[in-house]
Amino acid sequence: MTSTSRTPVSGGLERMLRRDRMIAIGSLVFVVALSWVYTLSGAGMSMPDGAMTGGGSAQMSDMMMSRGAWDLEYAALMLIMWCVMMVAMMLPSAAPMILLYTSLNRKRADGSLWRVAAFGFAYAVAWAGFSILATGAQWALEESALLSPMMETSSAYMGGALLIAAGVWQLTPLKHACLRHCRAPIVFIVQRWREGVGGGFLMGLEHGAFCLGCCWVLMALLFYGGVMNLFWILGLAVYVLLEKTVPAGHFLSRGAGAFLIAWGVWVISA
Repeated sequence: MTSTSRTPVSGGLERMLRRDRMIAIGSLVFVVALSWVYTLSGAGMSMPDGAMTGGGSAQMSDMMMSRGAWDLEYAALMLIMWCVMMVAMMLPSAAPMILLYTSLNRKRADGSLWRVAAFGFAYAVAWAGFSILATGAQWALEESALLSPMMETSSAYMGGALLIAAGVWQLTPLKHACLRHCRAPIVFIVQRWREGVGGGFLMGLEHGAFCLGCCWVLMALLFYGGVMNLFWILGLAVYVLLEKTVPAGHFLSRGAGAFLIAWGVWVISA
């Protein structure tokens, strides 16, 4: 009779895998929750009541007018706001990749959670690079009087152009090449595996680059709906999660592209 009982070695490995997975899940939940709390609290700014849900616009206008020109302190605050907001919006959709990487990493002889930490940190670094560019774009738009107090475009032509650009990008081969990598974690890990903590960092950076290629124009739509608009932030975060995880993600991307183009044309022509 063949015994189906597990050996002590395999049982110990399974316990380690479960422990590592729980540590990774707990860390992801903690970081995402902390990021959302910071974002919902106004990202370090003294926000009027209801400002994040579209209210308090008059008070927001007064606050922005009284702030005056950009200085180093305000630029740093805006950069932190963008970095934390990107973590809150993008990390949930990266969770399947990070959890799979955690499991496969433990099965290596030299598996270490530091490698997983390096992977996650590098992913955040990639989006920090986007945040630097977004902060610069916000400064330029404010200097050109193209942003409202809620940090949304005050120009119908610019808003329409953003929507059309995002829609066109959704239909490009490069977008779908990046989306394929994001939707197939096992393929990415097997094809691009690197050893050591440094290798984990490079893999996280590479995955972050694919994620950027997939979503950067969608994140630029924050300038259309409002950088401080809670409903717009949540809507984009949920869409990105669905696009990367549901079976029909590629069809969803193409449908969203056509919708955004039509919406942009309507905004410009209205």
